Amino acid sequence: MTQDVDQWLKDLVRLTDEDDENRTEKQTRILEAAIEIFSEKGYAATSTSEIAQRAGVAEGTIFRHYKTKKDLLLTIVGPIMAKLVAPFFMRDFTKLLDKPYERVEDFYRAIARDRLVFARQNIKLLKILIHEVPFNPELQGHVMNVFSQHVMKRLERLVKHFQDEGQLIEGPTWRVIRSTISTIIGLVVTHVFLVPAYPIDDEEEINWAIDVLMHGLAKRN
Repeated sequence: MTQDVDQWLKDLVRLTDEDDENRTEKQTRILEAAIEIFSEKGYAATSTSEIAQRAGVAEGTIFRHYKTKKDLLLTIVGPIMAKLVAPFFMRDFTKLLDKPYERVEDFYRAIARDRLVFARQNIKLLKILIHEVPFNPELQGHVMNVFSQHVMKRLERLVKHFQDEGQLIEGPTWRVIRSTISTIIGLVVTHVFLVPAYPIDDEEEINWAIDVLMHGLAKRN
């Protein structure tokens, strides 16, 4: 393990420690190593021997604490979804949702800026979720629960407000939310995960994405 552990990793291990006051120093090292390698290679491509080597423990030590590699993954990602995604991932984001916005463009711009910064600061953690959530029904359930409890209702209220103001088209709020999420997540995923080295101007990219969201790609006369 490197001596300079990323802050996100410290925060995660601290939160998982709250669930097990008797966790040993070796268990903490195993968790740190597993999180780092899962984020680098994905769960399926990670072996317990690699985790043990990076943690500086014998492979048998892992199986004394965690019955299977899946148990280790769920020990990590369960607290991420239950504790980090809800109070940590959504803490500042829900503040954005609760702010008053005069124009829907300002609302979209604030979300896009915030999520770009957040994704860059938590890229390793997000990689684990991107790798594992689509293929794990238990984790999917966590994600849907967090989204429905902490995000969806707020978004529905905001969309309805802007529809009543005449700033958004009439129609089911979930369709507007789907289009908004697709555009902003597409922006974040492309520039943070797919082409992170590509030079971009954040404000220019955000303005382009919002313009497309509001007006489409058809050429205007």
